[in-house]
Amino acid sequence: MTSETINAAAAGTWRLGDLTVNRLGFGTMRLTGSGAFHQGTPSDRDRSLGVLRRAVELGVNHIDTAAFYFSSLRSANELVNSALAPYPDDLVIVTKVGPGRDPSGEWLPWARPEQLRGQVEENLRQLGRDHLDVVNLRTHGRHSIAEHFGTLAALREAGLVRHLGVSDVDPEQLAEAQAIAPVVCVQNRYALDTRSEVGDDVLRICGEQGIAFVPFFAIAGEGGRKGADGTHEAEVLDIARAHGASPAQIRLAWTLHRGPHVLAIPGTGDPDHLVENVAAGAISLSDDELARLA
Repeated sequence: MTSETINAAAAGTWRLGDLTVNRLGFGTMRLTGSGAFHQGTPSDRDRSLGVLRRAVELGVNHIDTAAFYFSSLRSANELVNSALAPYPDDLVIVTKVGPGRDPSGEWLPWARPEQLRGQVEENLRQLGRDHLDVVNLRTHGRHSIAEHFGTLAALREAGLVRHLGVSDVDPEQLAEAQAIAPVVCVQNRYALDTRSEVGDDVLRICGEQGIAFVPFFAIAGEGGRKGADGTHEAEVLDIARAHGASPAQIRLAWTLHRGPHVLAIPGTGDPDHLVENVAAGAISLSDDELARLA
């Protein structure tokens, strides 16, 4: 596959409410510096802008971002705005609320329900939008999310938000949110080496109900926001060699094979890695290969 034929559409599509997206998307967390959030050194601005524009050229129409993605010099939302506005009609920008950071980068206490409107409005301001396509409520622990999600449901009714999702939830919290307003996506940590019974349950429930399941850290796995540590199971390496692919591409392909409702949002600030990630959407794993990775 040449760079001219690589396109995110090869992974197929799914719907976030009434919005259709290619299943291979892009996450902005790693655009702001050499490490996630305030770690590492700030990114090269022109390079980050170029990665975003190249992603759209490659058919990416689902971008995941957040106001709390920033380094000492770079803001992911500002980069998205500068690179892509005026936004293409088919581009879906998904953001999240709940966590927050002060200007120095220190984490703030999790937002109270009455603070969520301010977080939504800050995302609107940074992105230059009059409404947000999808807002995920990122949870903090296994407790009731009704009051928080109810606040977002009211903002949806007011027209500030088009669709709602939840992040880092268990089946009970998902059901609690659904009793208040429609949920179009669930964004949970899920990867080949970070699976759990709860994670598999949420994945299954989403598939049964037609809800998009959007794993984060699908490549990094246990490395989390620090990134992949370079170690891969022997099976991953063997399958990667058989496909002439990288281990990261096989991890992404495995993610997409978990179900037609599963989306991928790998992030990178490297234009070459971007092309590799998008190309992974076209990798077809055999039943035998999937069984080896089970």
